[in-house]
Amino acid sequence: MGSNNSKQRVVIAGGGTAGWVTAAALSSQIGELIDIVLVESEELGTVGVGEATIPTHRSYHDIIGMNEADFMRATRATFKLGISFEDWGALGDKYFHSFGKIGISTWMADFHHLWMQAQSDGFGGDLGDYCLELRAAEAGKFAITEKPALNYAYHLDAGLYARFLREHSEKRGVKRIEGKFVDVQKNGETGFIESLVMESGEEVAGDLFVDCTGFRAMLIEKALGVGFDDWSHWLPMNSAVAVQTVGTGKIPPYTCSMARGAGWQWRIPLQHRVGNGHVYCSDYMSDDEARHVLDENVDGEMLTEPRVIRFKTGRRKKIWEKNCIALGLSSGFLEPLESTSIHLFQVAATRLVQMFPFSGISTAQTDFYNKVCEDEFLSVRDFVILHYFLTKRDDTAFWRDRQALDIPESLRQRIELYKQNSFVYQGEADLFRIDSWLQVMQGQGLASGNYHHVGKLMGADRLRANMEGYAAQVRSAVQKLPTHEDFLSRYCAVPDA
Repeated sequence: MGSNNSKQRVVIAGGGTAGWVTAAALSSQIGELIDIVLVESEELGTVGVGEATIPTHRSYHDIIGMNEADFMRATRATFKLGISFEDWGALGDKYFHSFGKIGISTWMADFHHLWMQAQSDGFGGDLGDYCLELRAAEAGKFAITEKPALNYAYHLDAGLYARFLREHSEKRGVKRIEGKFVDVQKNGETGFIESLVMESGEEVAGDLFVDCTGFRAMLIEKALGVGFDDWSHWLPMNSAVAVQTVGTGKIPPYTCSMARGAGWQWRIPLQHRVGNGHVYCSDYMSDDEARHVLDENVDGEMLTEPRVIRFKTGRRKKIWEKNCIALGLSSGFLEPLESTSIHLFQVAATRLVQMFPFSGISTAQTDFYNKVCEDEFLSVRDFVILHYFLTKRDDTAFWRDRQALDIPESLRQRIELYKQNSFVYQGEADLFRIDSWLQVMQGQGLASGNYHHVGKLMGADRLRANMEGYAAQVRSAVQKLPTHEDFLSRYCAVPDA
């Protein structure tokens, strides 16, 4: 590594969303202290289907100083209040995983315990009555307001987003080198990476290297030999067929996830088009069958030729090895069911800013970084598995096999806590909040037994009055909101989009 008196050189291998997310984070915060070079080839292209995000995306934009309306115009983005799940628990079922907080909890117990007491007493309605984001999404409404404030994320065009971040980063001093590298030079004694060797023979030297080469993992795996934890036994989806279609009308402020015979289909509405994809396991369905399922279930004219993407679910055994950090698909992959891919490398990039090795790389530092990243991956993995394991579908071999999964013990404990005590928690490393776990568990029909009796302390009349008052506030707030389309047109619409 460089001395304390010289600028360290960071080389980002690969562009796409992951590469430019990393470049933007580093250049926006510590760009004056380091030199940043990004190497990418237009020929190689990117996977580029990660078009839905979660609310942490807004925090990343705050860190890099991004203007929201400018970003949304540049990426043809729309707002996202959650995900609508269809046919997951059973055929014909539908539920919503919103980004909102449900009701008002007490220090003693979360709101759903009060609601369960109300249900026992013969009132209380639907749990969704107490969530503003959920009811606003169902009504197709949205606005950015202070009181009450909606918790939201975005749908975006991943290709346009990488381009937007590139402009943002280059203005802050990031140097881009076009071309492919064909070799990686390492130090014979330490094993640290010293340079990338380009096709032209030029060497791009650096002190710290960030592997954003996607599934190829050219640095972290091929050069440094870090292994991969394969999670296919829990999440066997290994293929997706994706296509873009013309928008056909209203733009809902949510993503659609529709379970199919051997996987599920996404529908992501943007200002200028709709992103569609069918995630499936090739052990249960051929590519032709998967393409046919998608063809039969998309609305609007196709703008692109459907393309098949292969992947393996799992994570790299180490994210930071020697002087190389893997971000994006090179670090691992969790299917896009809960739109976590972009978040995982955004948070890893911002953590790199916090833990940048200005004085040299230490084992304690890399061990801590790797442990935090691992815990985050494991928590998201369990949340995704939950959707499959809780299904009651038995119409295909794929869904029958999901119910027979030998799930991780960490997830089994969560499920048992809910089944026996209606207890849901958010651990230190958990990305998803209590309300998220609750909505999926309830939405897919996981029955719970006992619950906290804090509601009895209030008495039925007071409990009823409080709950009816809160539900009325939600209804009133939703009624006052403009439609999603109207708000987009005023806030960030692109002319002729």
